[in-house]
Amino acid sequence: MTPLELQIQTLPDNPGVYQYYDKDDKILYVGKAKNLKKRVQSYFTKNHDNYKTSVLVKKIVTIKHIVVPTETDALLLENNLIKTLQPRYNVLLRDDKTYPWICIKKEAFPRVFSTRKMVKDGSEYFGPYTSFKTVNTLLELIKTLYPLRTCNFDLSLSNIRAEKYKVCLEYHIGNCRGGCEGHETQEKYQTQITAIREILKGNFKESLKDFKNHMQILASEMKFEEAQKIKDKIEVLENYQAKSTIINPKITNIDVFSIISDETMAYVNFLQISHGAIIRSHTLELKKKLDETNQELLELAIVEIRARFFLTSREIIVPFEIDLGETIKVTVPKLGDKKEILNLSERNAKYYRLDQLKQIKIVDPDRHTNRIMAQMQKDLRLSVEPRHIECFDNSNIQGTNPVSACVVFKDGKASKKDYRHFNIKTVEGPNDFASMEEVVYRRYKRLLDEKESLPQLIIIDGGKGQLSSALKSLEDLGLRGKIAIIGIAKRLEELFYPDDPIPLYLDKKSETLKIIQQLRNEAHRFGITHHRDKRSKSALNSSVESIPGIGEKTMITLISHFKSVKRLKEATESEISSVIGLSKAKKISDFYKKE
Repeated sequence: MTPLELQIQTLPDNPGVYQYYDKDDKILYVGKAKNLKKRVQSYFTKNHDNYKTSVLVKKIVTIKHIVVPTETDALLLENNLIKTLQPRYNVLLRDDKTYPWICIKKEAFPRVFSTRKMVKDGSEYFGPYTSFKTVNTLLELIKTLYPLRTCNFDLSLSNIRAEKYKVCLEYHIGNCRGGCEGHETQEKYQTQITAIREILKGNFKESLKDFKNHMQILASEMKFEEAQKIKDKIEVLENYQAKSTIINPKITNIDVFSIISDETMAYVNFLQISHGAIIRSHTLELKKKLDETNQELLELAIVEIRARFFLTSREIIVPFEIDLGETIKVTVPKLGDKKEILNLSERNAKYYRLDQLKQIKIVDPDRHTNRIMAQMQKDLRLSVEPRHIECFDNSNIQGTNPVSACVVFKDGKASKKDYRHFNIKTVEGPNDFASMEEVVYRRYKRLLDEKESLPQLIIIDGGKGQLSSALKSLEDLGLRGKIAIIGIAKRLEELFYPDDPIPLYLDKKSETLKIIQQLRNEAHRFGITHHRDKRSKSALNSSVESIPGIGEKTMITLISHFKSVKRLKEATESEISSVIGLSKAKKISDFYKKE
């Protein structure tokens, strides 16, 4: 046995975390497993489709491991080690900001303020919040509802009795009740802090109830001006609560997680539900290093987000089954309000991803293109990236004026200067298969003769029949196997491959399918436009030829100007005369009037 094989054989069958090191004793990868021995063995006993994984395996020289009691402990430990050691081949958490908190300071008359630093002095911290906008909105709400002090004086009972401090401008304008001079008791001030604490937890119910009771008491005592001020505060609180997305009052203290991923990145959205309303939303970016599954990525992200935001909920909602241990209830909803919340989370993740892609497209267009090409190569099982794609489509109506179109995309974008029209020369009647065979042969025969670059992918608009016809032409030119070719059938968007009876179905929302559909639609549009022009000219030809005294030269002039018979018929005599003269214009006008 080699030293590495010996290390694998002696691994335990327990849950734990394994670490891979290279020959220079540098950390390569950290992973967790239910069974350490089976998980590590799987790296060395199977062929890896992912290039990065195969490279990683070749570099492993030393394996270290830590045994833990449960898989939940393994998840937590894995997350901590990844953040501490930053292994080269592990998922990279792209979001390492310091988020703001709202602090209720531990003091006699507690201040309420925002901070980015947590000081362990017994103060209470709420958050962290993902934006200062949310923090400022909450602090503004609290300031409107409750007059709190902003000074940093030591308001102990002894200092107040000794009259050490005097009220400031905040007292005179009504923003503070003057606790520094004893105008407000500590007990009354703490009642406000209790209400603020509930608001920060997302519970507005108690504050609204207290304000309404107070308003009714003031109204019964005929203190209408003071009652109106309380009513204004109730409206402020109700308006703020309305801004939160209300889900269902019965759903409380639940965290929702969803994931959207592509070839290189994953985006995990998190919604925190408290007292029937969404009180926090955050999306975490993860950069893939190996071919990680969505399940692995979501488990890692949930552990990270729960640790970062100090979440303690006992139930989470996710799109598929994951294992987070026995202490957390995992719900995968199929119907109802919980399913709606999950759908909302997924929409947030998708929009976040689209925003990031738009930014990349503007700042670094090459990176965007490279990502799309890599995704297409993987989805379509190609040997190379399809940087140059050509798509063919036939157009005819009941066999008349058959034409074909070839559109070209380079790096995922239309290259209109390379588009080509084909008039069918060798086929009589409506024969799509023979027409496809002709145009594919003519297209690539010419490219070969002129020594032009060939595409990496050909797309045929049609099913197995059209694909077989195109394939026959490639075979005649000696190009079969050198260029990838697929057919797309319109009805179910099936992708057909040569010699494979089972079609490939791509996700309807995938970018690869969208580009193929764009190519197909563009080929159809380009072909139909040419076909329509050809029919119009043909109809104009036959119509103009039947007018006495109108020759071929006049006919060509009219065709190039009016484009169709309908336009010529609708034209006035003066409009026609401006093109071919008064005498001939009168003949044409009189002819159509008789008709």
